Amino acid sequence: MSSVVWESDFVPVWKLYHYVTKQSIQSANLCLEELCRYSTTVHTVMATFQEFIQQNEDRDGIRCSWNLWPSSRLEATRLVVPVSCLYTPLKERPDLPPVQYEPVLCSRANCKAVLNPLCQVDFRAKIWACNFCFQRNSFPPSYAGISEVNQPAELMPQFSTIEYIVQRGPPTPLIFLYVVDTCLEEEDLQALKESLQMSLSLLPPNALVGLITFGRMIQVHELSCEGIAKSYVFRGTKDLTPKQIQEMLGLMKPATSGQQGKPLAPHDAAASCRFLQPVQAVDMNLTDLLGELQRDPWPVPQGKRPLRSTGIALSIAIGLLEGTFPNTGARVMLFTGGPPTQGPGMVVGDELKTPIRSWHDIQKDNARHLKKATKYYEALANRAAVNGHSVDIYACALDQTGLLEMKCLSNLTGGHIVMGDSFNTSLFKQTFQRTSRELKVSGAIGPCVSLNTKGPCVSDNEMGVGGTCQWKICSLTPATTLALYFEVVNQHNAPIPQGGRGAIQFVTQYQHSNTQRRIRVTTIARNWADAQSQIQHIESSFDQEASAVLMARLGVFRAESEEGPDVLRWLDRQLIRLFMFHLRRSPFLQVFNNSPDESSYYRHHFVRQDLTQSLIMIQPILYSYSFYGPPEPVLLDSSSILPDRILLMDTFFQLVIYHGETIAQWRKAGYQEMAEYENFKQLLQAPLDDAQEILQTRFPMPRYIDTEHGGSQARFLLSKVNPSQTHNNLYAWGQESGAPILTDDVSLQVFMDHLKKLAVSSSA
Repeated sequence: MSSVVWESDFVPVWKLYHYVTKQSIQSANLCLEELCRYSTTVHTVMATFQEFIQQNEDRDGIRCSWNLWPSSRLEATRLVVPVSCLYTPLKERPDLPPVQYEPVLCSRANCKAVLNPLCQVDFRAKIWACNFCFQRNSFPPSYAGISEVNQPAELMPQFSTIEYIVQRGPPTPLIFLYVVDTCLEEEDLQALKESLQMSLSLLPPNALVGLITFGRMIQVHELSCEGIAKSYVFRGTKDLTPKQIQEMLGLMKPATSGQQGKPLAPHDAAASCRFLQPVQAVDMNLTDLLGELQRDPWPVPQGKRPLRSTGIALSIAIGLLEGTFPNTGARVMLFTGGPPTQGPGMVVGDELKTPIRSWHDIQKDNARHLKKATKYYEALANRAAVNGHSVDIYACALDQTGLLEMKCLSNLTGGHIVMGDSFNTSLFKQTFQRTSRELKVSGAIGPCVSLNTKGPCVSDNEMGVGGTCQWKICSLTPATTLALYFEVVNQHNAPIPQGGRGAIQFVTQYQHSNTQRRIRVTTIARNWADAQSQIQHIESSFDQEASAVLMARLGVFRAESEEGPDVLRWLDRQLIRLFMFHLRRSPFLQVFNNSPDESSYYRHHFVRQDLTQSLIMIQPILYSYSFYGPPEPVLLDSSSILPDRILLMDTFFQLVIYHGETIAQWRKAGYQEMAEYENFKQLLQAPLDDAQEILQTRFPMPRYIDTEHGGSQARFLLSKVNPSQTHNNLYAWGQESGAPILTDDVSLQVFMDHLKKLAVSSSA
């Protein structure tokens, strides 16, 4: 909900540890036991790296590509996957109650690391040594009673992640500003109004809410008037500066003789703002106002699109929040049913005969409005991000709505994007650092913007949003996950001493949904290893799931700014050494058959979801249901498509239930209605129940598809499976080994054969 400043610290902590491979169970037990002593209270020794990885994720929300780090730059570059991690700042921890005091910081001005379990403590002298800069610090007077048997929570090993409640300053309210498109069909507008009215009942009573509606003109509605509807009307073609918007809305002090008007102080502007009011005070008034909303009154001639001033509406919304609640968490929630067609930010003209830009138009530099519109929305996004304001986009239309140009509004501010066909569908309704000299921060990928905090820990080799060790995230959920990349800068001829350890500390400052200000601190550590003598140990510490997501994020980030073929060539070079076949065929990199808006939507969600959901996006999950046993996971391959099976595929964005040819025929014949075929009825119901469970927990709600052999929507399944049988290898036709796929795309086997040739050729 709120503005977040997020920073990462990465430096070594010198302690003697011994690390060996998981193949040597006895030695691994010793090694993992040592690891666990700093990270958690250990009652039983974990036997595998997988358990160690899972425990760290559950406790700290972190997955590292490597759980042993190469000790030199040369060795790190040979590993293909960089030293990196996925971090979920607000991962839900029911067993992590926040503490009611503020964190203790290192006294060194350029450090300010937070006291953590890795620090060396002298309980008698009441002194602690920072594990990042080795500064010796005195405990504050409130810690006078601490001892080895009476330790504060932040020194206990199980609290490598801890959350503090900050008592400073008055609490700030939650703020929601609705920006509603009225150029909708009557049925769609009615469904949207009902959803907005329902949403008011879900907001906290003291939350502030505001309403802006737009079509050809923009109306900013005053909510404090009783019995009369009053609004300020703006033209949709004239761009206004933030100062002009605030003057027109009465958010500036009156001008005195010889002087210009000045902005009201934030407290005064908020108190006098007639456009943002507590829900409990305007609930009835706003409910009536939404109920009376009419379609945009301006006539739309035949062959024309409605004039939709989305750009100015967003500019006014952001300007209103800038003038009333700067540097405070707030959400602008845009509900739009078509592309911007006039004024700044327009993406297509009003002539229906002129189609909205396609990937082909963009590649041929024939997208007339693309660059100008993108630049306009990026400027708005940066203004919102500076003030900690998120922008959500709910785009529901059969055609494109300009998400490609507007995506930066949500990508840079941590806002949500939900895309659907109509506001009348369930898809819409239910969705409603610091570092040591051995390492430097290369960058982060996720819904964040740089705070441009320079320092010796920042790498010149940027990956993602780099050039800084601090980022701002305007909106966080418990699932928001960032990817962080590091560069090992230690030279090969200056090895780190045996047993050296690296530590990372993440400090997340945020406003909780109950309006409290909180700070969550996560501190982890990993061993350094010499790749010359311990390469097998490093290999055994590899987390292939985390690495797949981390590399995929790099690929998606590059796809946003580079030509598609160039990104695929880069990915193919990585695939020779790191295997991720399905990513190559995913909608994040392949734009064929996807509009620019759809590609933007898929990429938006991929760079913020947690590891499990990201893996589903890269390689969808396929389950098979049959009479021969319980549901079982099967290969994402055409050989799994059998006549007497039902398949359930989860791609994150779609849930597809596919009935094989024989099952489909039995269903059409109505066997499930006959008492003697109760088992068939249960078989048909099983995937429906499993799909319903996913639908209730997934955000955004996936598209639900029920199809069968030969059905038009079977394409959603056929486009995802590995085409091991195609029309090019006709021997597979008619056999019980699966269904042929009509495609010229290469199969996994062909791809692997080609990789083998490249790997052994002299030019590889």
